[in-house]
Amino acid sequence: MSADVPLLEKMLAPLSEGMTEAYARRLASIQGDEQLADELDRLAARESAGTITEEERRRYDTYVHAGSLISVLQAQARLFLKQTAAA
Repeated sequence: MSADVPLLEKMLAPLSEGMTEAYARRLASIQGDEQLADELDRLAARESAGTITEEERRRYDTYVHAGSLISVLQAQARLFLKQTAAA
């Protein structure tokens, strides 16, 4: 998935064009849900052990992809805040 990050950044760039400081702060501060993090850890362990089911793999992949999207959006928000502070 890390090879896809530049593509995600390019695809999501238009979302940062109308970003406000309040929205950027909110986006940058989002933290994962503890229950979801536990589920992701469990699925990652099953993936590593080779015991993951197809349904679990789909759920795991969804978590990983969503996490990548959120990470890119948060990076854009942090960059916006940094550039706003420097202006």
